[in-house]
Amino acid sequence: MSHAGSVVLTETARVTGLDRDLSRALARWERPGARHDPGKVVLDLAVALAVGRDCLADIAVLRAEPRVFGAVASDPTVSRTISALAADPPRALAAIRGLGRRPAPELGNWPVLMPRTMTAPPKHPW
Repeated sequence: MSHAGSVVLTETARVTGLDRDLSRALARWERPGARHDPGKVVLDLAVALAVGRDCLADIAVLRAEPRVFGAVASDPTVSRTISALAADPPRALAAIRGLGRRPAPELGNWPVLMPRTMTAPPKHPW
């Protein structure tokens, strides 16, 4: 499987600060001593779903590429995270929905959104 789309999504989340914002928004569900914060787990799940995966266990496609996606939670950790969020849906959804309530950051130069392996925008035939 090509990871190009998932890398672009991950880099976009990093550049826009969505990854950090999601981690802060879901910090109340982080277990003491946890290795993975709930925001990173939810973001990894969103990336996996966005590129065509369809269940929680499919996060394994990201876990198989630690140099690209960093540390990705195990299936039991993903399950515990989703269970914790599902225990209080109104609060969890409010925390996630609150992320879209601020203006997007100024990104300036668009190549910053591209994966680190690309150096220039693709040339279009037209």
